[in-house]
Amino acid sequence: MSFVQVFQKLSRSELQLKLYSTSATDVERALQRPSGDLDSLLALLSPAAEPYLEQMAQQAVSLTRQRFGASIGMYIPLYLSNLCANECDYCGFTMSNKIKRKTLSCDDVSNEIRPIKAMGYDAILLVSGEHESKVGVPYFKQILPLVTEQFSHVAMEVQPLEERDYKELVAAGLDAVMLYQETYNPQTYSEHHTRGKKRDFNYRLESPDRVARAGVDKIGLGVLLGLDDWRLDALLMGHHLDYLEKTYWRSRYSISLPRLRPCTGGVSPKVELTDKGLVQMICAFRLFNQQLEISLSTRESPKLRDNLFALGVTNVSAGSSTQPGGYVEPNTELDQFEISDERTPQVVAKAMLERGLNPVWKDWETGW
Repeated sequence: MSFVQVFQKLSRSELQLKLYSTSATDVERALQRPSGDLDSLLALLSPAAEPYLEQMAQQAVSLTRQRFGASIGMYIPLYLSNLCANECDYCGFTMSNKIKRKTLSCDDVSNEIRPIKAMGYDAILLVSGEHESKVGVPYFKQILPLVTEQFSHVAMEVQPLEERDYKELVAAGLDAVMLYQETYNPQTYSEHHTRGKKRDFNYRLESPDRVARAGVDKIGLGVLLGLDDWRLDALLMGHHLDYLEKTYWRSRYSISLPRLRPCTGGVSPKVELTDKGLVQMICAFRLFNQQLEISLSTRESPKLRDNLFALGVTNVSAGSSTQPGGYVEPNTELDQFEISDERTPQVVAKAMLERGLNPVWKDWETGW
C-alpha cells in the first residue's frame, strides 16, 4: 500500500468542481474548524476564500507563533551536480540544454563548505540533477561524511531512491529528504517530463512512502506552481500530506511552494500564481496543519519574502547559489533557475529582526 492507491481513488474532476463551486458559507465554516480537515483545506484554497484573506492571515500568524514562536530556520542549498538524465522542459539542468556540466569532487565540496560556514549556516540542503550512474548513492555516500562533519542538519533534494538506499544514507547522517512531485496532474506531468526515469509518475508519487519507511526524520513535499492549476495541485498535495502524517507519524513534514522561474530553455507558467494567491496558499496550509514546516526559497522577490516571513513560513534560504561550485566561483551558465532575492544572509536576517522575528542558524544536534 502506498499513496498511489489512495491517489487513484481521488476524482480530479470532482475535486476541481468543488473547488470552484465553494461558497462564502463554506469558507466561513472552514475558518471555524480548519485543522486537519481536507474539506476545510479545499474551501480555504478556493476562489471564494479570497475575500477572507486578511482573516486567514491573522489566524496563520497566531498559529505559527503558538507552534514555532518567532523563530525562522536558516538553511542554504549546495548544488553538487547539474548532470541530469531527464528531459524536463521547465528546468535549466534538463539533459538537452547546452550548458556546461559539472559534478563537485570531494575537494570541491570542501571548498564550497568554507564560504557557506563563513555565512553562519549550520543547516544545508544538498541538491543535484538526477543522474543515477554518475551522481548516485555511491557518490552521495562519499560526500555525506564531509558535509555531516560540518553541519548539524543535512537534507537532500536528489532523484528518488529505493528504500534500502535511503536507509544507507540515514546511517551516513542524512536528516531530511525533499522530494517534489512537480504537479499532481498525470497528463501535465507527462507533457513536461519526456525522457528519463522521471517520466514515471507513479514511481515518484510513491517515493515519500519509501523515504518514510527508511526512517528519515523529515520529509518535504512540493509542487512547481505554474505547471498546472495551482489550487488543485495544492489540494492534492494536502491529501498526500494527510496520508503520510497518518501512516508514518514518526516523521516530520514540510512543504515548499516554488513558483516557476526563468531558466535556460525553460517554459512559461501555464497557470500563473499571483502574489495574493501565494499568500492564500501559505495561510491555507498553516490553518490546515499547525505543525507543518513551510519553506520559502530565493525564487521570490525581497519585498514579498519580507512580507511573507511572519505569515506561516518556518524555513528560509538566503545567499543561495543554484549552480555547482557557485559559492567559490559564480557562473550563471550553470544555474538551474534565476534567483530573485540576491541579498546576503545577514541582510535577510536583519530584515527578520526588524519584524520581530528570530533567524535561527542552528536548532538541531544529531548527538541529542
